[in-house]
Amino acid sequence: MAEQNTGPVETGAEMDYAEHEKTYNMFLMLAKFATLGCISIIIGMAVGFFTAAGIITATLVTIILIAIGYYLLK
Repeated sequence: MAEQNTGPVETGAEMDYAEHEKTYNMFLMLAKFATLGCISIIIGMAVGFFTAAGIITATLVTIILIAIGYYLLK
């Protein structure tokens, strides 16, 4: 059963601020790399569909963009 706290919120349970910061930093890292992946795939698709480069070149462009982005975001 849930605890019944009738006092002010400030007197509640202690917060683990170090764990909050770790979780937030992991979320930011996930957001950065997910954005990198989406943008790289979109650019690779544009190269493959709208140029005469072909699917192999588009795949290579995507892999190169991901590698460069990973190096820059690290």
